[in-house]
Amino acid sequence: MTGPLRTHGRYEYSAITRRPDYTWPGGRRLAVYIGFNIEHFAFGEGLGAALGPRTPEPDVLNYSWRDYGNRVGVWRCLDLFEALKLPVGALVNTALYDYCPEVIEAFVRRGDELIGHGHTNSERQGEMSEAEERKLLEQCRDRIAKESGKAPAGWLSPWISESLVTSDLLAETGYRYTLNWCHDDQPVKFSTRSGNLWSIPYPQELNDIPMIVARQMDGRDFSDLIVDNFDEMVLQSEAQPLVMGVALHPYVVGQPYRLRHLRRALTHIAQSQKAWFTTPGRICDFVASL
Repeated sequence: MTGPLRTHGRYEYSAITRRPDYTWPGGRRLAVYIGFNIEHFAFGEGLGAALGPRTPEPDVLNYSWRDYGNRVGVWRCLDLFEALKLPVGALVNTALYDYCPEVIEAFVRRGDELIGHGHTNSERQGEMSEAEERKLLEQCRDRIAKESGKAPAGWLSPWISESLVTSDLLAETGYRYTLNWCHDDQPVKFSTRSGNLWSIPYPQELNDIPMIVARQMDGRDFSDLIVDNFDEMVLQSEAQPLVMGVALHPYVVGQPYRLRHLRRALTHIAQSQKAWFTTPGRICDFVASL
């Protein structure tokens, strides 16, 4: 049988060349943000990115490699962000409040935005029932508000895992935007069963997990990718306002030899006068006000 395919119903097709024009704050045409994923994993069970071949649990090699990010890598990256005066969207597992709360507090002190990222990246919410998923969204929202003083406006699912009702549940539990979808270079308003939800572009190419871990790209090439993407999007943004996110994980880019190349890339973009360096929440606030 031929005919229309099943759709998600969240948005309709729209060519980026045929949309209303606007300009970001400060007269900028390109909005740039860092999505910094700070994650904690259960020992001896569950999911987790792997540096080497997985072994029967407890998988000490891969667990300890990821834990390097919370013990060392995150602090090296924070030094870099501070040196370049770059704001950060910190995507946090709430399990960090139990394990290393001082890590989250460091971002709160900087005035960075905290974004919900599940309780732990050892699990996928797309495998939960609707009631369980709603409970996860509510518990993460309330934990961040209690511990850090402000409920998160945004959400990134662990492993970008969704159910058919994730967007509905996000709107119903008070989140204003999602970072799960990588389908556009501009914010897109989603339809849900109880109101609107903004989708803020989150990258799967400018992202150290798929590029360095999955595709085995080295740190030098990944940093070149960031620079090239930025320079090209500056040119593209002359025609349309655009969003460029850079997704990072401290256990990946916090390794010294990768951090050296990341420093070069972020220095390049931070020195530009062509971009608005911001956070996903500020992007959401701006487009919602148009």
